[in-house]
Amino acid sequence: MAPTYFCRFPGSHSHGHCGSALLFFDWPVLTEEEISALKAELRTATLARRDAMPAAERQAAAEALAARGLPIMVSPSAIVSGFMPMKTEINPLPLLRKIAGEGAKLALPCIDGRGKPLIMRAYQFGDAFKSGQWGIREPVPEAPEVKPDILLVPLVCFDRGGQRIGYGAGYYDRTIAGLRAIKRVVTIGIAFAMQEIAQVPATERDERLDFVLTEKEVLTF
Repeated sequence: MAPTYFCRFPGSHSHGHCGSALLFFDWPVLTEEEISALKAELRTATLARRDAMPAAERQAAAEALAARGLPIMVSPSAIVSGFMPMKTEINPLPLLRKIAGEGAKLALPCIDGRGKPLIMRAYQFGDAFKSGQWGIREPVPEAPEVKPDILLVPLVCFDRGGQRIGYGAGYYDRTIAGLRAIKRVVTIGIAFAMQEIAQVPATERDERLDFVLTEKEVLTF
């Protein structure tokens, strides 16, 4: 039989566990398959709204994020991992340029195969790329592997409990879990404000974010 989960309520207390706490009240018990199906529906609907945003609005949002900067102090020795934007994702590059200009070291993710965590490799603006999965630009294999201190995390949906829905492969959940097992890391989701949903149907495998940045506000969890 498939495992079952109670959907979590944003903002409830986890008492030390990953993500928001389980809330035992009149929310239906969902199987893992049902949660996956619900996430797929939310993903499809949110991507349709995001794709409909005018390009000028997306660019203005990216510039607003860069102008505000990160919500935490970044030491010159800190490694900040970003990502290359895909399709209509909010563009993190203006923010990464600002961070690099303030002295932080950068990294970008490389996909190492389905079911595996991402490999983070050192990156500087101007470095060579290779074309990775889905045509996403990645650092070349010769670039050193690093363990970032701060991760900028792409997402499709988020809620006010710090939960996110990604693209369904689980790369970032595995990556964040692996890093949290060995060091203190700060996870910062970046998105358009319109990607917020009322509640993410999350399981214990879903890693909660520390912050979400949108063009309108900073959310802290």
